[in-house]
Amino acid sequence: MRGARRAPAVVFGVLLVLAVAAWVGVPHLRFGAGDCAGVSALSVSVAPELAPAVEQAAAKLTCAEVSVSARDSALVAENLSGVDVWIPSSTTWLRRAQAGKSWDLPVRGTSVAMSPVVLGVTEEGAATLGLPTSWNRVLADLAVGLPDPARDPVGLSTVWGARQLAAGSAELTASLRKLSAGVGTSDGAAVALSERALLKHNRDGAGKRLVAVYPDVPVPALDYPFAVLPQARDRDAAQRLLSALLETPLPADLRAPDGRASWAPEQVEPVPVPEADAVDEALNQWAVINLSGRLHILLDVSGSMAQAVPGTGKNRMAVTVAATEAGFGIVKSTTKVGVWLFSTNLDGERDHRELLPVKTVAEHLAAGSPEKLRSVRAIEGGATGLYDSVLASYRSARENWESGRLNVVVVMTDGRNEDPAGISREALLAELAALQDPRRPLPVVALGIGGDADLEELTQIAAATGGRAFTTPDPAAISGIFHTALSGMLCQPPQCKP
Repeated sequence: MRGARRAPAVVFGVLLVLAVAAWVGVPHLRFGAGDCAGVSALSVSVAPELAPAVEQAAAKLTCAEVSVSARDSALVAENLSGVDVWIPSSTTWLRRAQAGKSWDLPVRGTSVAMSPVVLGVTEEGAATLGLPTSWNRVLADLAVGLPDPARDPVGLSTVWGARQLAAGSAELTASLRKLSAGVGTSDGAAVALSERALLKHNRDGAGKRLVAVYPDVPVPALDYPFAVLPQARDRDAAQRLLSALLETPLPADLRAPDGRASWAPEQVEPVPVPEADAVDEALNQWAVINLSGRLHILLDVSGSMAQAVPGTGKNRMAVTVAATEAGFGIVKSTTKVGVWLFSTNLDGERDHRELLPVKTVAEHLAAGSPEKLRSVRAIEGGATGLYDSVLASYRSARENWESGRLNVVVVMTDGRNEDPAGISREALLAELAALQDPRRPLPVVALGIGGDADLEELTQIAAATGGRAFTTPDPAAISGIFHTALSGMLCQPPQCKP
């Protein structure tokens, strides 16, 4: 009898709980008031660290059913199927997901949070450097571990910061070589990470505490863009979610979009992600310094290379050799390099001969190859046997193509083909086309030195192999052109834009 009298109270209690649950909301499923004309469905994929704030914001919506999925940004970028709103950790992910897509994916969004990129140094390391310290000091004294800049926004921001700090190409090369994937603080080095990740590391106590070194130049932060995707089922509901999210307290280790945080004494000014072309350039420079290649370099030693270069006290041959030697310092020491010379009848009836066999840069330096390179002189009366030499060089590079390396043929000349007894241009282009193998790319980089170089001729040769041609009317500028050419061709997808 007592149980029977309690039944209505129990039923009422259950109904009350359900009513409260419907009003407050249950995880991933949000319903509004009963007077809704309809309930909107919205699927949100968000970087895991921001997911709690998004769920709180979703709970405030009326007339909406919101499914919140905490997923790594890299995984979402590969498959956006069924996602209405995406909040990755960085605008970089939006651009990466857009690359190669035929549909109009947004490459920007409204920033809803921020976490600056910092260099984490152990307390012992920071004491050695002296406090306060700077990125410049850390990069000068320590190796810095970072995630792959071609795949991770933190790595890209770190490369961008090092690039901003460098005063010239030599200093840039030295700085970028201090950055290395897989180096950790246990090795007496620094590590690049977001401020949020550093705070979490210190809070979890999984390793040595890290001191955050904030950048002293503009470095893009993780900006958590709110992006409504083209397939969104209800754009109005998405905008309402954005408004609610901007009014929702963020997790304790994230800053507001303007860089402010109640727990931080100083505001960190947000820095936007650079434009795509600038990002490509930075990744190219990173690639040429940190990826191993196999370079077959073909140097013109015809008589015209003895012409003086105004204002330098050198001739064309000397500035070209200097650029080639400088290339030994640009590429990674494990890159293999071989050098051939060409003119006409340089080796019997052949227009070319080998100067340096293919070896790693480290082996060349140990063997004194730069000194042998500096001894090269232009051949008095020699003409330009370009076509036969390019074909012979390309065939050799094709026969000795190595997997795991970026294989490139580099041609440096100040003129056009002058060997009527040799192969014709049409025959050369046909031969190069026949030697192509999509599975084993082998581009030609053609560098024209001075006003006599034929850009059309060089462009046709390079294009037949998927390569590029560069020319400069000022032979003194060849060193910079050589660096640009190597940066572009030693960087291939997915690291760089084709």
